[in-house]
Amino acid sequence: MRQPASIFNDVIGPVMIGPSSSHTAASVRIGRLMHQLIKGKPKKVIFEFEPKGSLATTYHGQGSDIGLIGGLLNYETYDVRIVNSLNEAKNLGIEVEFNVVDYESNHPNTYRTTVVENDGNEIHATFLSTGGGMIEMIELEGFQVSITGGFFETIIFLKSSDRKEAARLHECIVENINEYDFSTLHENSNKFLINIKSQNKLSEGEIFLIEKNTEVDKIINFSPVLPIKSQKTYDDLFNTAIEIEKIAVEQNLDLWEIAINYESSRGNITKAEAYNKMKDIVRILKDSMERGKKGTSYEDRILGHQSNLLENDNKKFIPGNVFNSVVKHITLMMEIKSSMGVIVAAPTAGSCGALPGTIIGIAVELGLDDDEITKAMLAAGIIGVLIAEHSTFAAEVCGCQAECGSGSGMTAAGLVQLMGGSTKQCIDAASMALQNIFGLVCDPVADRVEVPCLGKNIMAGTNAMAAANMAIAGFDSVIPLDETIESFHKVGTMLPSELRCTGYGGLSITKTSKLIHSNLQKNN
Repeated sequence: MRQPASIFNDVIGPVMIGPSSSHTAASVRIGRLMHQLIKGKPKKVIFEFEPKGSLATTYHGQGSDIGLIGGLLNYETYDVRIVNSLNEAKNLGIEVEFNVVDYESNHPNTYRTTVVENDGNEIHATFLSTGGGMIEMIELEGFQVSITGGFFETIIFLKSSDRKEAARLHECIVENINEYDFSTLHENSNKFLINIKSQNKLSEGEIFLIEKNTEVDKIINFSPVLPIKSQKTYDDLFNTAIEIEKIAVEQNLDLWEIAINYESSRGNITKAEAYNKMKDIVRILKDSMERGKKGTSYEDRILGHQSNLLENDNKKFIPGNVFNSVVKHITLMMEIKSSMGVIVAAPTAGSCGALPGTIIGIAVELGLDDDEITKAMLAAGIIGVLIAEHSTFAAEVCGCQAECGSGSGMTAAGLVQLMGGSTKQCIDAASMALQNIFGLVCDPVADRVEVPCLGKNIMAGTNAMAAANMAIAGFDSVIPLDETIESFHKVGTMLPSELRCTGYGGLSITKTSKLIHSNLQKNN
């Protein structure tokens, strides 16, 4: 049961460290669910990646390994201890294996996992990283499930092998629960599992009544790992840009106000909470950029500190203070990411520079305050919701157009909002920016999210600047945003797998890339 996209879950977030949201942040969330599978410290954990997917070649270079173990140790996505999580697991006596194994998989970001408890008992689960740090558990002990980290989940394994008896027990169990959103009975080879999804954790009394039933074999409880919880029903949500434009006209709302209304309903939070959450994200971004100005360093890295080079008065740059400010701030954000500093995936870690770097870079030059930046980020976020609903942020699925391309469309809308433009102008700008970015491949050098990622973030930002000015001037976008996103997704899925973050094509396989990769491996 698919939940509608959330600005803070799916689009602008998570707050994290690591080079990749699909790899590092998603892995942390997977690890945190694995942490909840058992009681206490595991004896051993095994992770298996299939050879044709993206993880087989990139799980180390893009931080899936440290993310998985960091999550297993119950670290948050922004916890600096993630960097040393493998050593910490070793110190705790946890045996860790990463294996490339040939198995059937329908998604390039598939994690097949095994947790071995101290008594030798094994628990098996399969997860997906679906883009931008979002995840889904699709299998647990052979049962097909869908756990995405937004609900409290109570998993009840039944002893009964009779379908009618399992159905009776299911009905009996839910009758003793005061509030829940969904309850599903799953079957696998004459075994049965009940999955209860709820807004709040089941009480001790409710769990006691469930456990009291002699037909219950085992219960596993999961708490949410996403900042915005899921719920059963949603009011006043929309699914298209056409609907957004209609709301804007009928209610005379700016795009940022529509974003606030949407997220308030989607997350069951107040409008003030939604606004302040984005304002907190703006502060995090600005604080990280300020730290980045002092210089960044990290051993496992290709590019050094470069953002300061644009401040050299002795060099004759192409004139344009706003342009250079944007390039500088995008670079700052990418440098923070590559040095394992705190960033915000917007919409991903690989594209974390384009949106905040462009918005903040221009705001600095124009003297605009955090409230104006917050409104621009909210406007960008709601465009991201449309992309998340109808396409993806996963480069492994649609290439870098899903990351930097999406970021460019979002940024264009945010810039129009920053300049006081209308909702229609924001939407037109997003469409024009996205139209320019079709077919963008993902081919990171040496499996690190730095080259050509920095250049693509800068291209995404400057493309957004042009699209924003065109929309404000009244240029015709020709193709409506909804149709653009639909075509955008189709083009992305047409890209060969070698050009979708697998390390098997483009710049990834150049002689220089291989040499850099070899040198980095020697240093580890």
